Amino acid sequence: QVQLVESGGGLVQPGGSLRLSCQASGFTVDYYAIGWFRQAPGKEREGVSCIEGGNTNTYYSDSVKGRFTISRDNAKNTVYLQMHNLKPEDTGVYFCAAHEGLGSASYYCNYGGMSYWGKGTPVTVSS
Repeated sequence: QVQLVESGGGLVQPGGSLRLSCQASGFTVDYYAIGWFRQAPGKEREGVSCIEGGNTNTYYSDSVKGRFTISRDNAKNTVYLQMHNLKPEDTGVYFCAAHEGLGSASYYCNYGGMSYWGKGTPVTVSS
């Protein structure tokens, strides 16, 4: 059974850092496209960062480029999202999602199509 469990969210001051984790079970993250999506209150869900299956090609939305880093630890079957210099507009619920496909990271982040979703972890950036 495929399962994704996010953790690491919380309350942080502007300029602070957080590292989100996405623990996968039921499949091997190395072969799946994995993405981090977020949904802010009153807004649509957006793709923040994605990594392709089978390689290390990544995509970042313009709003997080240079501040966030996605990485994959195959030994732990976990994908991380390291977030630095957090801003109030980064506030939202962050979801991890996975798909067994050969599409580009950019495609998955911008157009969706992910098959499996976690329940999300909330991130609040506020002073």
